[in-house]
Amino acid sequence: MQLSWTRARTLRCALGACLLGLTGCQVPAIEASRVPREFLGIPRSEMQEITMTRLRQNPPPVYQLGPGDTLGIYIETVVGKSDEPPPVHYPEDKSAEPSLGFPVPIREDGTVALPLVDPIKLTGLTLTQATAAIRRAYTVERKILPAGKDRILVTLQRKRKHKILVVREEAGNTSTTISSSGGLGVGQTKRGTGAVVALDAYENDLLHALNATGGLPGLDAENEVLIYRGSGMDAAARDRLLAELNMGRDPCRDIQQLPDDQTIVRIPLRFFPDELPDFTEDDIILQTGDIVFVQSRDREVYYTAGALRGGAQQLPRDYDLDVLGAIALAQGNIGYGGVASQSGIGGAGGGGGGSQNIGLPPTRAIILRKLPGRRQISIKVDLCRALSNPAERILIQPEDVIVVQYTLLEEVGNIALRLVQFNFLFNGFSGNNFQ
Repeated sequence: MQLSWTRARTLRCALGACLLGLTGCQVPAIEASRVPREFLGIPRSEMQEITMTRLRQNPPPVYQLGPGDTLGIYIETVVGKSDEPPPVHYPEDKSAEPSLGFPVPIREDGTVALPLVDPIKLTGLTLTQATAAIRRAYTVERKILPAGKDRILVTLQRKRKHKILVVREEAGNTSTTISSSGGLGVGQTKRGTGAVVALDAYENDLLHALNATGGLPGLDAENEVLIYRGSGMDAAARDRLLAELNMGRDPCRDIQQLPDDQTIVRIPLRFFPDELPDFTEDDIILQTGDIVFVQSRDREVYYTAGALRGGAQQLPRDYDLDVLGAIALAQGNIGYGGVASQSGIGGAGGGGGGSQNIGLPPTRAIILRKLPGRRQISIKVDLCRALSNPAERILIQPEDVIVVQYTLLEEVGNIALRLVQFNFLFNGFSGNNFQ
């Protein structure tokens, strides 16, 4: 009798402890089939790559001169002696051709300064046109060179260059790690690279800047490139404006007019067919002082919680990931009508950290999704129905939180299984001690 009373008391205590596991956190959620389409996101598989020719400028058929170019000029008896051949310049760049004449730069106003004549405007002219303009200045406007002695040579010694700063965050900066406890996480190392590149005229565009620093952005980069213009609104004023907006204050109290942020140009690299990229050739042409910024996709992650061990996972860039694939990627087994348990997915209460438990798997998932304006929507997914009905497989969006939960019947069933297991172990222990 004493043994039976002790056993019953122990079973009652175990039942009470297991019932405490039913008092979990219940989140009000909307059925997946009833969620408005605007909250479901657009499939990434529909995106297409930008045509690379849109990232470069179309150079003119013949090179046109401009400020910063260095010309090789030889004017017999004026710039160079008649009994001496013109000097030959061999450039350091092996791909450039040698040039003749003395170096004369085109100044910032687009003119060249030569002896005995007024400054000559050469901006926008070809080498042939520049030669004709210089000859006209010495033979027509000033009549310095007589007919037959107007030997003039004009060559291009060095093209003008544009210095661009390229900052890239995406080069292997985000890594998925597994902690000692088995949880998954995304390491934020942010080992960005930066380089100053000097681009020749008519090659000073986005495609050449990216090609000079490693090529087009990879899978761990955002689908757009930011170009910060070197000239525009005051950067300090812009930072103050953004700070005021983020703090919920009215920036109009101190600023007469909100400045139009024209310093940032967004160039999409991938786009949806119904959202064609709206930028022109002028937008991808870079000037000295501009900054090209390639962002990493460090925020394009989703989080797991509940019966599934907690952690963070990187979302793929080029294909869609639904709720079943996201759970599988987070090391949750898909099967048996739902999610079978790994270590850390146990019976009632969901969560332990030991070995794999035998019991009913959880079949409910709650997706917490952020909305504009600091709002949130909770979406409930029946994992059993999701296995057979693709409409139930909600596509995962950046910063989603997937909470895997047990239903009430699954909790009760797991409690019963645990009681049977406990009773079996208790009988075995009692038999060994009271034989």
